[in-house]
Amino acid sequence: MFAVGAEAYDRYMGRYSRDLARGLIAFAAIEPGMRALDIGCGPGGLTAVLAERLGPASVAAADPSEQLLAACAERLPGVDARAAPAECLPWPGATFDAVVSQLVLNFLPDAGAGVREMRRVTKPGGVIAACTWDYAEGMQMLRVFWDAALELDPTAPDEGRTMRYCSGTELRDLWTRHGFAEVVTEPIEVEVTYAGFDDWWGPFAGGVGPGGAHYTSLARA
Repeated sequence: MFAVGAEAYDRYMGRYSRDLARGLIAFAAIEPGMRALDIGCGPGGLTAVLAERLGPASVAAADPSEQLLAACAERLPGVDARAAPAECLPWPGATFDAVVSQLVLNFLPDAGAGVREMRRVTKPGGVIAACTWDYAEGMQMLRVFWDAALELDPTAPDEGRTMRYCSGTELRDLWTRHGFAEVVTEPIEVEVTYAGFDDWWGPFAGGVGPGGAHYTSLARA
C-alpha cells in the first residue's frame, strides 16, 4: 500500500506532514543542539522540519521503503538516511537525544519491538515521541472514505476499527508496557484544504494507503 512514489504519497498524506511535524516537534520539546532520528520517514515530511530546526547533520532517518527513502535522501542531502525497519535500527545504542515517529506505529508488524529499538538508540534522559491519527473519529479525510465504503460493504476494513495505537489510552499503554515511567499524551490537530473532490479522491483511486488498497481490490462494478 506504500510501494508508491514520493509524489503519490505527498498527495495522499504528505500534505499533512509538515504541520503535523511542527506540532510533534513542539510536543517533544526538540531544540537546536540535539541529535534526532525520524523513524518511518517516508519521503521526508518530518525529517525536513527536523533538519530546519537542528541542521541536516544532526538528523537521521530510517524507512523500509527504499523508494520513499531515496526521495527523502534526495530532498535532504546531509541527513543520515538509511533503509531499515523500526524493529531493527542500524545505529548503536544511546546515539540520539530524540527519537520521533509520525504516522508509523500503527503500521508496524511488531510495535513492541519498534518501541524497544527506539529506547535502545536514545540517550539516557532523551525523549521519544510518536503520533498516529485518530482513525475512529478525528481524521476526517479518511473517515469520509471509510463511512462511504461501509455503506456499500459493512465488512470493509475500516481503519477506525482495524488500526491499533490510535488513542491516547492505547499509546500510553504501549509506552508503559515497555518500561517508560514518564508518559504524556495530548492531541495535535492539523487542517488541510482540498481544491475539490478530485484533489481528495485521486490518491485513493491511485491505490495509496489502506483506503486505496481497498478501493483497488474491488470489482469495477
